Amino acid sequence: MRDENFCRSQCPFTRAIGTIGNKWKPIIINVIKERRLRFGQLDAIIPMITRKVLTQQLKEMEEDGIIQRIAYKELPPRVEYSLTEKGLAFLPILEQIKEWNLKYETDPIFGATA
Repeated sequence: MRDENFCRSQCPFTRAIGTIGNKWKPIIINVIKERRLRFGQLDAIIPMITRKVLTQQLKEMEEDGIIQRIAYKELPPRVEYSLTEKGLAFLPILEQIKEWNLKYETDPIFGATA
């Protein structure tokens, strides 16, 4: 799913989009925010994503240092995901995107801005 050409670009904006620029990663980051969540919780909170894609996105974000995967040595095994410092630094950007959307979104029924 990751476009390696974007991630290796000389342009910082293009590299950033290569890291977080698909439809699921910002949603996952927004859901995790400042708490730890298990895979099943993420799967339940984001029902439109397949488990395969969720697994892939979590793995890529862990490789990129956006989230950390914490595995507990318990039976049954337990794994939790949380944001790293790098992931937490993205939260204000997500907040600005939400504010932009609220300001300029179009009502799907009436066609007017909210």
